[in-house]
Amino acid sequence: MATTTAATTTAATTAAPARTHRTKSPPRRRHGTAGALFIAPFMALFLLLFLAPLGYAAYLSLFQEKLIGGSTFVGLDNYVTALKDPLLLKGIGRVALFFAIQVPVMLLLALCFALALDSGLLRLARVIRLGIFVPYAVPSVIATLMWGYLYGPDFGPFAQISRDLHLPAPHFLSGGWMLGSLANIVTWEFVGYNMIILYAALRTIPHELYEAAAMDGAGAWRIAWSIKLPALRPALTLTLLFSVIGSFQLFNEPNLLMKVAPDVIDSSYTANLYAYSVAFISQQTNYAATVSFILGLVIVIVSYAFLLTANRRRTA
Repeated sequence: MATTTAATTTAATTAAPARTHRTKSPPRRRHGTAGALFIAPFMALFLLLFLAPLGYAAYLSLFQEKLIGGSTFVGLDNYVTALKDPLLLKGIGRVALFFAIQVPVMLLLALCFALALDSGLLRLARVIRLGIFVPYAVPSVIATLMWGYLYGPDFGPFAQISRDLHLPAPHFLSGGWMLGSLANIVTWEFVGYNMIILYAALRTIPHELYEAAAMDGAGAWRIAWSIKLPALRPALTLTLLFSVIGSFQLFNEPNLLMKVAPDVIDSSYTANLYAYSVAFISQQTNYAATVSFILGLVIVIVSYAFLLTANRRRTA
């Protein structure tokens, strides 16, 4: 009897259809929508804070304020006038000369400091690294005021030391020295910033390359020349690109030193300073927008030329 019951139960169990637990598949994620939502805040700020002012400046550059008729559409007349403006052309040429003098010195110093710190031979490397970077943390206004005091021909320490030694005082704020004095201030400010970029790039180089080069008999100089410098090309290109933009936008330093040396630095000493003086002193907003656009175009052309040259050398 028990055997019959067990057989019946087994048969019923076998005959019963197997229950399957179906789980609902999760809804497909819409990657496109999620990505758009993530970049929406950036795109909104980019549109409001960059593209909209840029478009408005382009709109202003096509008009001219006249005594009779008010704001009048003149097309590209402002650009033709700006391209013939000797003050603007002289300012652009001056910042180009500043770039040619200051940037190589700054990047060479930054490269030397980065290689020295990466070598591991310096004592108190962290303190030295911090000391080189600290000037970048000083606002450019304060740095310019500090160096303006040091350059002072009357109460500056360089002038006082020269008088004590019965030597002629150096004329750091004269016409022949001014561009070099500005280059010294900017170099003091940004050597640490560029050094950090280059040093961070050096820290990403695998140590296996150093070990293999050392086993082949390469010394420290050979490793720096054959391994470190080629690996630093992208970082050097980046620092050079930042330097192009910063050099042609030179404004704070000459604007502050103009109060100390008004006979040397005028309102058109640099292109950026000229655009500022035209807009806020002469109240020529339309022409200032034109000058700004031309300066931006010069920066784009020079930056593209350097990037094109760097890419050609990399692929060669």
